[in-house]
Amino acid sequence: MAENGKRKKGGRSSLRPLTYLYPYLLNYRGLVVSALVSLVLAAVATLALPLAVRRMIDKGFSGSNAGFIDNYFSMLLVIAALLALASALRYFFVITIGERVVADLRRDVFAHITRLSASFFDLNQSGEIISRLSADTTQIKSAVGATASLALRNTILCLGATIMMVVTSPKLSGLVLLAIPLIVLPLVGFGRSVRRRSREAQDTLAEATAFASEAVGATRTLQSFNSEPMAIRRYAEAVDNAFLAARAATRSRAFLTGVAILMVFASVIGILWYGAQNVLEGTMSAGTLGQFLLYSVVAATSLGTLSEIWGELSQASGAAERLTELLDEKPAIEAPENPVAMPEPPLGSIDFEQVRFAYPARPGHPILDRLSFSVKPGETVAIVGPSGAGKSTLFALINRFYDPDGGTVRVDGVDVRDVDPSDLRARLSSVPQDVTIFAGTVRENIAFGRPDASEAEIIAAAKAALVDDFIRNLESGYDTMVGERGVTLSGGQRQRVAIARAILKDAPILLLDEATSALDAESETLVQKALTSLMQDRTTLVIAHRLATILKADRILVIDGGEIVEEGAHSALVRENGIYARLARLQFDHDSEALSAAAGE
Repeated sequence: MAENGKRKKGGRSSLRPLTYLYPYLLNYRGLVVSALVSLVLAAVATLALPLAVRRMIDKGFSGSNAGFIDNYFSMLLVIAALLALASALRYFFVITIGERVVADLRRDVFAHITRLSASFFDLNQSGEIISRLSADTTQIKSAVGATASLALRNTILCLGATIMMVVTSPKLSGLVLLAIPLIVLPLVGFGRSVRRRSREAQDTLAEATAFASEAVGATRTLQSFNSEPMAIRRYAEAVDNAFLAARAATRSRAFLTGVAILMVFASVIGILWYGAQNVLEGTMSAGTLGQFLLYSVVAATSLGTLSEIWGELSQASGAAERLTELLDEKPAIEAPENPVAMPEPPLGSIDFEQVRFAYPARPGHPILDRLSFSVKPGETVAIVGPSGAGKSTLFALINRFYDPDGGTVRVDGVDVRDVDPSDLRARLSSVPQDVTIFAGTVRENIAFGRPDASEAEIIAAAKAALVDDFIRNLESGYDTMVGERGVTLSGGQRQRVAIARAILKDAPILLLDEATSALDAESETLVQKALTSLMQDRTTLVIAHRLATILKADRILVIDGGEIVEEGAHSALVRENGIYARLARLQFDHDSEALSAAAGE
């Protein structure tokens, strides 16, 4: 996404990206038609005013036509009422369209983001993605609503006034038409600069938002290291860069607007001077010149407004382009056209066959190299090894967050690439070390994987995870809000809520990734009891650095350098005096020394 953005910054300079919104507008044809009707009525009412003014000037200012001018003023009042009503309706309809279209767009963008593969998030900052979802869609809301309406309204007024100018005085209109290219060409040229600079400003703001999102999510870490000044300085620099980019875009828009207005009104003034000479010569009536004057003012004002609106539409086009890039991202992991059905009932088997894998962000650094092993239904297999050996990568491949570069991963005897990822993941439950707790109630977090679960099922899962007593002691019980990322819960409580979530899902395969390594002894004991309940009658893969937690595993796989270098039960591996034996000695000897030191004190 970032690479695409850099490539396109200096590319197309039209409003073409806004055409992506056309299908969204088609969903609300009634509102669009109503807005167009209101807009046309308002434009027609505006264009009718100069006609009335001409009639009054040429025919109404005499004693014999006093009734005539009264009738025309009455008609002007009716036209003004029609203009007011049509303008109010236009505003209501276009703002409603803008709000509705952007709501749909935000929904679709968010839905698309949730379906993107893990490799996408490896390369893109979440803060920038959120910026596109919020700031860019807000920019588009303004364009689809008020700005697009004003653009269409002023286009109609400009064209209508130009036609009426030709009808009123073909000679003066010919001079106007000669001046139009001198006005339009600078608009197009400067419009390209405005759009390019607007895109740069939006990208810079997204970078600032990305850093702010990251910093706010790590406030406690910032404060614990007294790093607030550093974070403030970095964000201030990012904001200043965003300001400079926005100022450059604003400078371009201001220059564009000033040049357009000067050229438009200078042309009108020159042409009206020529018309005044015709009135003095008697070749044109004063009413005709007045009518032409009003139409020229309407045309000039509309064209001047269009120059400002062009800048706003260019900004919205840049935002639409950024969102289009996001929506054009294709998930690296998708369901096959004809997915294979998983066997029923579930088996709970896992097979890796000659699997090779390197993360997309680091293609030259393979994590797994021709790795093969099998896990039988109901078996508990522990995976140990040095940091970076590829242990967590196994879980990512089983979940099909990534596809292997070579070899095959099978669950229940089926290649994971041949099944629908949602069907595959329905058979997997995970309890990671870094548990994700959402800003909601305890009940919502337990039922996250099964939002339709009954009250009794949620409570039963909590009891099995040994967290029910704790929850009932909270101020609002299961309806207690836990704060962003479960900040009001301890590490052990978060782990047990995650275990309750996994119990409620009731999947046949359980993946435990360092589920107890960050806990104190008391919390670890409770979590281990909960895990024992969870692991019953399930196939379980356990990643653990603390070897004391996996002594009861049916088998232990030792991974080093992306390969299985040792395999067997704890006692057998200790006797082999290999990597596992060395890790065991380091941990158990350290624990013994710590216990002895504590006893001596």
